[in-house]
Amino acid sequence: MIPEISFASEIAIQKSVVYLIKKDTNISNLNLSKTELKFLKDEIKSDKKNIDINAYSNWIYFRVFETKKIEWQVKEDLRKSANKLQACLKENEEKEIQIVDLIGNEDFAIAFVEGLLLSSYKFDKYLTDKKNNSLKKAIIISLKPNKKKWEQLKYISQAVVISRDLVNEPVNVLNAEQLSSEIEKMGKEAGFSVKVFDKKKITELKMGGLLAVNMGSVDPPTFTVMEWKPKRCISDNPIVLVGKGVVYDSGGLSLKPTGDSMDYMKCDMSGAASVAGAMYAAAKAKLPIHIVGLIPATDNRPSGNAYAPGDIIKMMNKTTVEMLNADAEGRMILADALCYAKRYNPLLVIDIATLTGSAIAAIGKVASVAFSKDADELYSKLEQSGNETYERLVQFPLWDDYSEMIESKIADLKNVGGKYAGAITAAKFLEKFTEYPWIHLDIAGTAFANSKDSYRGLGGTGVGVRLFFDFFNRIIQK
Repeated sequence: MIPEISFASEIAIQKSVVYLIKKDTNISNLNLSKTELKFLKDEIKSDKKNIDINAYSNWIYFRVFETKKIEWQVKEDLRKSANKLQACLKENEEKEIQIVDLIGNEDFAIAFVEGLLLSSYKFDKYLTDKKNNSLKKAIIISLKPNKKKWEQLKYISQAVVISRDLVNEPVNVLNAEQLSSEIEKMGKEAGFSVKVFDKKKITELKMGGLLAVNMGSVDPPTFTVMEWKPKRCISDNPIVLVGKGVVYDSGGLSLKPTGDSMDYMKCDMSGAASVAGAMYAAAKAKLPIHIVGLIPATDNRPSGNAYAPGDIIKMMNKTTVEMLNADAEGRMILADALCYAKRYNPLLVIDIATLTGSAIAAIGKVASVAFSKDADELYSKLEQSGNETYERLVQFPLWDDYSEMIESKIADLKNVGGKYAGAITAAKFLEKFTEYPWIHLDIAGTAFANSKDSYRGLGGTGVGVRLFFDFFNRIIQK
């Protein structure tokens, strides 16, 4: 659960309060004693950013911000500051906190509260001894709050939490069928339609990639189709989101090492969780945009019947693939989903996947790797959304030179390209299955945090949900 957001026109004197200020904010008219006011002024002169006053009946927290930076960088400072405040609130056992914006920019206040809400997340479902000392309510002090923006923040935060929960569930709780079942529940709650294709239907569709990866599993695969199409929307041609749904990846017969690799591979369905979360937020907010979500789901195991390096796989569009690495399974299931996406005559298709370690090797864990084909204007908007939400993107090339690296002597393609440029050759593989404007996001570095990462938390980060929601709004505004 995340804290509730409520509104008030006046500050309640005996309740704790956070003031968001700049260094030159006029603080003389605040309800402070002379001693408190002098202390505050001295701390501000000393360039302190976090100033706390114990007023005995309550705490008064001041957070000082530099607003001359680029606006999206200021917003990230606010989110991170809220994460640090969360620790103070927990220590002081605060259940409610009032928030007063003296900077004069409501969007900055929203960013601060966003950091506060997302910082409150914890995956403690399986802890016997749960400590319930978290913040329950954030009270926004404002005479004329923009209720629509605050309501959207609530839906976005809820969606991120749901996405994180899905990622953090282990495979013995969340296999492919259970993932589809959870998405069905999300659809009923938010108002988007959900269809789940079983193995029989997947076989009828000739999704050879998804079926091949599933051969090593005792659990059947699923293919989940979500759709949000309100009566009034900006275009009948949808944005199609495709999320990799490998609920657990052992590497198959190309077995992963356990240390710092296989042991957290429950996160290999983070793309699926992001797509489901984005659908949930868009439907809850009733955005006037047509969106389709596609999730191919299975686990990747090394059983006696698992697909083996050297196998030739026929994909949904009849392309033949020489499978040379069973651990390059994500592209195999995504390729079928990208073929399926064609039937929607999409405005744009975006796939999102924890696809390659090469993406992490190239740019670390501070951003996701992106590729764009025939979608320059829309990619520009997505990149802006990446900055706005601080889910930043770094664009890599899709030059034809890289196609040579995935040519096979005995099939149309091979599923790996060799030692170098792994993130790019994976994208070039996927590109072969696209016949429309397309963007590929490799979130291998940003989907899961092994140690706490500010307001992104520990474990699943929910990356992609906030990015997509902001992107939808940019398209709607145009």
